[in-house]
Amino acid sequence: MKLTFMGATGTVTGSKYLLEAGGQQIMIDCGLFQGLKQLRLKNWAPLPVDAGSIHSIILTHAHIDHSGYLPLLVKHGFSGNIYCSHATADLCKILLPDSAHLHEEEAAFANRRGFSKHKPALPLYTQEDAAEAIKLLTPIEMEREIQLGSDVTLTLYASGHILGASFVQIRHAQKTIVFSGDIGRPNDVLMYPPAPITHADFLVVESTYGNRLHSPEDPKIKLANIIQHAYQRKGVIVVPVFAVGRAQELLYYIHMLKASGMIPEDIPVYLNSPMAVEATEIYHHYPTLHRLNQSQTEVLFRTAHLVNSIEESKRLNTLDGPMIILSASGMASGGRVVHHLKQFAPNPRNTILFVGFQAAGTRGYAMLDGAKSIKIHGEYVPVRARVESISNLSAHADYMEILEWLKGFDQPPRQTFVTHGEPVAADAMRMHIKEALQWEVTVPEYLQTVTLD
Repeated sequence: MKLTFMGATGTVTGSKYLLEAGGQQIMIDCGLFQGLKQLRLKNWAPLPVDAGSIHSIILTHAHIDHSGYLPLLVKHGFSGNIYCSHATADLCKILLPDSAHLHEEEAAFANRRGFSKHKPALPLYTQEDAAEAIKLLTPIEMEREIQLGSDVTLTLYASGHILGASFVQIRHAQKTIVFSGDIGRPNDVLMYPPAPITHADFLVVESTYGNRLHSPEDPKIKLANIIQHAYQRKGVIVVPVFAVGRAQELLYYIHMLKASGMIPEDIPVYLNSPMAVEATEIYHHYPTLHRLNQSQTEVLFRTAHLVNSIEESKRLNTLDGPMIILSASGMASGGRVVHHLKQFAPNPRNTILFVGFQAAGTRGYAMLDGAKSIKIHGEYVPVRARVESISNLSAHADYMEILEWLKGFDQPPRQTFVTHGEPVAADAMRMHIKEALQWEVTVPEYLQTVTLD
């Protein structure tokens, strides 16, 4: 077997791995690069492999940094099966058209305002491209081995990160390789802990929080304090959320805080993300994949006013606080939340709250880093609002939680590759694994190819 690292090296985005096994080319994950411009430019560059020569794709989960390149790959000639869990397939049917819509919308907006150097600005891909990719989705059951070809098998195991997220196990010629995708947390309020994996000859493991530990503080308490302070100032809380996972978790926390009297019951909450609304509905379809019972799942819809139309979204920008707006995208890199930031970030009464990882080069990263202004639609918007973060609401395991999962292996893999982390985090995760477990572990480079023997 040979493995080429085509993304998620030196960054937390653009996850793509090309595995050559049994005469096949198999791509594990097919994500978009996000954040820094030099990363985003890679989305436009040709892949170093002919899309038509790839036999199949396997998705660990639906997040765009793992699935968002699919429409482009299909556009360039891929026509094989896209294997994933059933929940991942259902979520991709929402996320991929939405991603395409955002690309189209941004290109149209740039053309209307004339702030793009490209004449005309074009979308990376269209909703028609997304629809073609969706046709190739091939959902399979968890923990049921399927044949990919001669002497090549695939099995998925629940990784706990979001609904449908999976570890990918591939066997060929008596060798096993496991791709962790994104590893969930053992005590997540929504998701069950990651399934144990006991064996891999080769392992590709994420390192998003490879240099950090999540705070042991109860996130409900910090969230309640932030909301209380904003309420007293009659401020607006804008929360950039990932439409799958963080949106639902925030809704459930807000419900619990209101029910317990920890925040005022009359503070309005708006979920301004049609994609998050659709994703929340999918939680009803998979009651065995998450911790919520039916009545708790229904609470997610009752906790917020669901905003669907563009007119309703625009109207929110005319309202005064106190209120809470949950809106995608989670790193403030696009979507409706950008318009809310443009309106509410200049006012010191307001609060911008981040509840997930912010990749370098995103507006979210800049604001958490203390930026006094952020660039939106070609102009700089001052940031005078309070900027807050609750990092232990993240759906990614920290380095100790990853180590605990790794301790479930019955013997060390022959080689462990640390990916999906900023350079400092990836190298820290490498050191943690080497020191705690004495495994052979490396941090691969972009486009590096290794022979697995």
